[in-house]
Amino acid sequence: MCAGNHRVKDPKGDWITVGKIVGTHGIRGVLKLVSFAESNALFAPGKALAFGRKDKARQTFRITSSRPHKRVILLSVDGIASIETAQAWLGCEVYVKKGTLAPTEQGTYYWHEIIGMKVVTLTDEHLGQVKAIFPTGSNDVYVVRDGDKEVLIPAIDSVVLDIDPDKNTMTVDLPEGLKA
Repeated sequence: MCAGNHRVKDPKGDWITVGKIVGTHGIRGVLKLVSFAESNALFAPGKALAFGRKDKARQTFRITSSRPHKRVILLSVDGIASIETAQAWLGCEVYVKKGTLAPTEQGTYYWHEIIGMKVVTLTDEHLGQVKAIFPTGSNDVYVVRDGDKEVLIPAIDSVVLDIDPDKNTMTVDLPEGLKA
């Protein structure tokens, strides 16, 4: 169970998940964080994070220090100074306010902006919605579902022709092997 007393509600969906607390390090309340972010800049000292569970109230903290360690980030925050306090947060997700994210370059998007988009072909055939994204090393792959039907779409310029955040729509030109 996640501990905490200063709670933050998120009625508008202003927070996004950027990691998960998976362990503790030492006896001084240092947390082991698995990051879902491309850059560790989100975890710089002074930045605000919230810990909690999905669809529940969250507690905010200010980062005092962070550093990479093996496959995790060792994270210290104001208000957690003992192993006992840190252990209460095991398994909790870590969130940041969307408004604190750096602006993206023209034509690039955060995953949370892509997930949920409607996907259509050049001929206006509805393929479904982006339900998930996974990195493959060379490019991301969009998991698009419509009921039982699933299509994996490579996130490359020759396939993903247009992303329109205002219309929440992605237009694709599927290669021959992906066409239904």
